[in-house]
Amino acid sequence: NKMSSLTALEIKNGIICASAGNHAQGVALSCNLLKIKGTIYMPSPTPNQKIEQVRMFGEDYIDIVLEGDTFDDAYHAAKIECDRLNKTFIHPFNDEKVIEGQATIGLEILEQTKTPIDYIFIPVGGGGLASGISTIFKELSPKTKIIGVEPEGAPSMSVSIKNNRNTELEHIDKFVDGAAVRRVGDLAFPICKANLDEMITVPEGKICHTILELYNKDAIVVEPAGALSITALDFFKDEIKGKHVICLVSGSNNDITRTAEIKERALLYSNLKHYFIIKFPQRAGALKDFVVDILGPNDDITHFEYTKKANRENDVAVVGIELKDSKDLEPLVAKMKEHNFFGEYLNNKPVLFQFLI
Repeated sequence: NKMSSLTALEIKNGIICASAGNHAQGVALSCNLLKIKGTIYMPSPTPNQKIEQVRMFGEDYIDIVLEGDTFDDAYHAAKIECDRLNKTFIHPFNDEKVIEGQATIGLEILEQTKTPIDYIFIPVGGGGLASGISTIFKELSPKTKIIGVEPEGAPSMSVSIKNNRNTELEHIDKFVDGAAVRRVGDLAFPICKANLDEMITVPEGKICHTILELYNKDAIVVEPAGALSITALDFFKDEIKGKHVICLVSGSNNDITRTAEIKERALLYSNLKHYFIIKFPQRAGALKDFVVDILGPNDDITHFEYTKKANRENDVAVVGIELKDSKDLEPLVAKMKEHNFFGEYLNNKPVLFQFLI
């Protein structure tokens, strides 16, 4: 919608955009279809799958620049270059034409159902998608309850609504890359504040659990941002029972190289993966005793790394243990302490956890 509105001079000068990867694909396809030259900025950690998709859609009409660690880094670099070259900036969410285009998803949803919709769950990053769809629903389906969903580690819309002003976050968790922005759009904020009936944040670990469930049970591939809306359902399970519910799943670009991290986060959230500092006596058979006498029959050691010696009597190791049942944690820790293996529990020490794991 935005690209189709460009003037002849703007088309001649070309465009620049910044994106975590999904907006970039839409812009790349538009460049190809409309024969407009474009430069697309994305963060350096962008999954390779998204980068390849952008190349595929844009072909010879786009150039890709990887800049910074987050969308915000890429955005600032793109804006500087855009101003320098006098090109048109295609914003992923803070633009009326983009919001209008995203609103057509709301029209499609309403056209495809004959049943009145009780709830719609919409992922929120910069707020453009939520602005467009919520405006359509307030006009054409005013009884539908609209729920915005964003990652717990990047709650820019939730914080802004709470503060009653658009608020930039100092730090965000970049894991949900398609929805991790430090500041939502200035155009989107008042629209979302007025239209959304509720904003909810969901933990990154819970998002990972949803990704694995969708893949293993339903053969659906989603990226972290794409899993936001479905992840929120558990928090509304009593309220939505028996209701007609729509979840917008917006993103399937899940890089296979992230699978190990996704599984790890899901296990940590489910309280099935635990890390410890274990003290092993410097005697023959100590490790065997730990495995035989301390671990349960269904417990697996998934990480083992010796660190420096703590003293002359003990070696120290960082040990990751995967449980089959979260209830097994308490008796496991009790046996460690009883046999003098226990050093530290790391899951609840984020600084130490990040340093050692």
